[in-house]
Amino acid sequence: MTAKYDLVALDVDGTLLTDEHALPEQVKEAGRDCAAQGTEIILCTGRGPIGAFPVLEELGLNGTIITHNGAATVEFADRSIVFQFDIAHDLLEPYLNYCREKGVHFDLNTAYDMMVEGMTEAAAEMYGLHKAAPTMLDRNVKLPEGLLKLSIFGTKEEIDAVQSDWERAELELELQLIRSGDLFIDIQHPGASKGGALRKLAEERGIPRERILAIGNYYNDISMLEFAGLGIAMGNSPGGVKERADLVIGTNNEGSVADALRAHVIASR
Repeated sequence: MTAKYDLVALDVDGTLLTDEHALPEQVKEAGRDCAAQGTEIILCTGRGPIGAFPVLEELGLNGTIITHNGAATVEFADRSIVFQFDIAHDLLEPYLNYCREKGVHFDLNTAYDMMVEGMTEAAAEMYGLHKAAPTMLDRNVKLPEGLLKLSIFGTKEEIDAVQSDWERAELELELQLIRSGDLFIDIQHPGASKGGALRKLAEERGIPRERILAIGNYYNDISMLEFAGLGIAMGNSPGGVKERADLVIGTNNEGSVADALRAHVIASR
């Protein structure tokens, strides 16, 4: 039996990984079985490449990764950047000023570098879980070129309040506000999205969307779930994400990605 899908796009946090940031053994095995039959696995994550590479390595795979919510698509083998969406410094200033005045933790990202102006204990723990090692940035020094993302971090209540403030101020009209998790908001180029990057990659490889399957769990995954021929939401997804998916499966803590891959991707023998 021939596999129905040529490409599988997988979110990482809340999808592949459990809430304890572990990769279940059955998910590793299913991912490798997909690759063995010739189906390409693409990680499609809000993480930067440095945080995504260890997950791909643990899966025992290599290849292309869509990172920073679609703002940078990179190759694992040689770390080259396939394409990216830069954001202008002047458009970032209102967001940076807000974070500095309110004491909201943030990091600035190029494709491969993550920079912070300060570090809290909670942020340090979060970066450790994501296998990220940000460097310190002097706020008096000019911002580097090639910035792709401003990411803020806090408690759910803090991030809800920031989102409310920014939406009321209509700051997102200049840059895109992406809620990438209960504890995170990402500010990016309006053209950056997981679905857009997946579409571009599929077009370059001549893969019709009908032969693409995508699995995700949060609002930043909706664009890729809707682009794919089959978009699958995790059982731990918010209701608004489930409503936009073609199918809902079990949770990340149950390793349900493996069940989906075996049911819909891995060819019967």
